[in-house]
Formats: sequence, structure tokens, C-alpha cells
Amino acid sequence: MQGGVSISMSSCDADHNPSVCKALGCLVAPDFQSVTIFAAASHSPELMAALAQTGAIAVAFSEPSTHRTLQIKGKDARIAAAEAGDAARVEAYRTAFVRELQPLGFDALPIRTFLACDADDIVRIHFSPCAAFTQTPGPHAGQPLQAET
Repeated sequence: MQGGVSISMSSCDADHNPSVCKALGCLVAPDFQSVTIFAAASHSPELMAALAQTGAIAVAFSEPSTHRTLQIKGKDARIAAAEAGDAARVEAYRTAFVRELQPLGFDALPIRTFLACDADDIVRIHFSPCAAFTQTPGPHAGQPLQAET
């Protein structure tokens, strides 16, 4: 989740109108009880408004080289200003995503351009996961993740 994976986040407003955008990185709390997603606020004003309205969030993490995909949902998403070090975290994510996609034949410049944003446009979306699902294509896609016993 914190590496060079494709991260898409979505929400819906109070009228159930959906919105989606690409995220710019992820930070998982050491105790796994919270997740912080980084995004460019200006790239997704509808999503930012929906998150502020409902707090509902779904985030999909997909590894392009394998299509291994995980979806995590939350009900308490909160938007906050970026903190010291977040611009560096976003840049590290861009670099890791480029490293993931280059062996698949993608050039670095379009990837970096697609994920570009000003440092002062970065926001944190913090939430507590309440559900997780495997979304890897195949017979188990959509099934809830089960805790290991």
C-alpha cells in the first residue's frame, strides 16, 4: 500500500453522486488502525466535497505488474492540510510508481506529469479502515479479507 502501486480513491456525496481520483501516496499507521492518503486537492474538488459531506471513502491499491489489488473502505474520512515531510512522501511515491511502470514499457515523464502537483496543493485524507476486500481479478475478487488465525 505504501509502495509503487496505483492508488485510486472514491467517495459519494449525500445524494450518492460518485467521484474518483488518483491518489499520490499512502501512509499506514504502525498499529494498522488508520490510513492516510495523499491527494492534490485541486485535482478532485468533487471528491473533496463528498468526503467532507459524508466521510465515506473507498481506496483501491493495485500493483500494475501483477494486477494484485486490495480495496479498503472507511466511514470517517477527514481532510487535513499537508504536514512537514508530506511533499517528500509524495515524491517518493511518484518515483516508486515510475519504477513499477517502466518495466511494463511506460516512460517516466508522462507518469510524473500525470501525478504532478504543487506542494501546497497536497492534502491528507485520514481514515480508519472498516472493511477490506481482495479485488485481484479472478474467482476471489470482491471477497472480504479474512483475519489470519
